Amino acid sequence: MARTPLVIDTDPGIDDALALLLALASPEVDLRLVTTVHGNVELAQTTENALRVLHLAGRSDVPVAVGARSSLVHPQPERAGHVHGAAGLGGVVLPPSPAAVDPRPAVTALADLLESSAEPVTVAAIGPLTNIALLVSVYPDAAARIGRLVVMGGSATRGGNVTGAAEFNVWADPEAAAVVFRAGLPTVMVGLDVTLPTVLTEAGIARFAAAGPVGAQAAAVLAQYLDHATSSYGTDGVVVHDALALTEAIVPGTLDVVRRDVVVDTGHGAGRGQTLVDRRAVSTSPTAVAVAEGVDSAAAVEFLVTRMERLAASLS
Repeated sequence: MARTPLVIDTDPGIDDALALLLALASPEVDLRLVTTVHGNVELAQTTENALRVLHLAGRSDVPVAVGARSSLVHPQPERAGHVHGAAGLGGVVLPPSPAAVDPRPAVTALADLLESSAEPVTVAAIGPLTNIALLVSVYPDAAARIGRLVVMGGSATRGGNVTGAAEFNVWADPEAAAVVFRAGLPTVMVGLDVTLPTVLTEAGIARFAAAGPVGAQAAAVLAQYLDHATSSYGTDGVVVHDALALTEAIVPGTLDVVRRDVVVDTGHGAGRGQTLVDRRAVSTSPTAVAVAEGVDSAAAVEFLVTRMERLAASLS
C-alpha cells in the first residue's frame, strides 16, 4: 500500500501525544518528521515530550526539529498547564529518548522535506501555527508543495474554548493563523465544531490500556485530561481535538468539509483569535479553506481506539 508522507507540527500536550501515537499506529501514513512549537507548554518541554512519545512507541528514528519559541508578534498570554500538567503530559514521566533533536530549525527541516519528496506531503498542524506561517513567509516555494495542510484550530459556530470567541491554537498566535489561512494552501480546518462532539470515554481508554504497556502509558497520560474534563465540563470522557485532526490527515474524507472564506481576528479586543467563517455560501476563492462541519463522532472514536489497541498489542 502506498503510504502518504506525513509531518506533524505539534506542541505536546496530552491530546498531541495521543495524535502522535495514532499516526504511528496507522499504515496509511509514513511519519517522516515531527516539528515542535510553543503552545500548551514551553518549547523546550514540547520538544522533550515529542521525543519521549516517539520513543515510547519505538520510533526514536523519526526526526524531531525544534521550531518557534514564541508567537510571531505578541507573546502568548498564558500556557495550558492547568489542563495538560506543568510538563504537558498529565504528570506522567515517560522514559527519556536516546535520540537527539535534528540540528536544523523546524522550518528548514520542513522545507527540505517538502522540496525533496517525490510525493505530496501531508502536514498536520496541531499546535499554534507559528512554524507554518514562517514556512509560508520564508520558504514559499516549499510551502506550495504541501499536498494537504490539516489544521486543528478555530471554530465556525461554537465560539471558543480559551475565551468566549477563540480556540486555543489560533488564540496562541492569531497573526500566524491569519497568514496561514490566507496563503491559498490546500487547507482543512478541523475546529471545535467537529472536535467538541468527539469524546473518548473511559470505556474506550480502558480498551487500549488493557492491550499492552504502551496503551497503559497512554491511558495514564490521559488521566489528568479526563479529570479536567469531568470537573470542568461534566463529560464522561475527553475531547480528542488533535487525534481527530490526525484521523482526517490519515483518512481524507473522514470529516464533511465545505469551502469557506475564513478571517482571523488579530485585534486586541474580546474577539482576538476568533476565526470568522463566512457560512453564507460555498466559496470559490483561491484562498478559501475547507472547513470541517460534520463528523461521525462514534466512528472517529472507534477508529482511534482500535488503532491504539493494535499499536499497544504490537509493542507488547
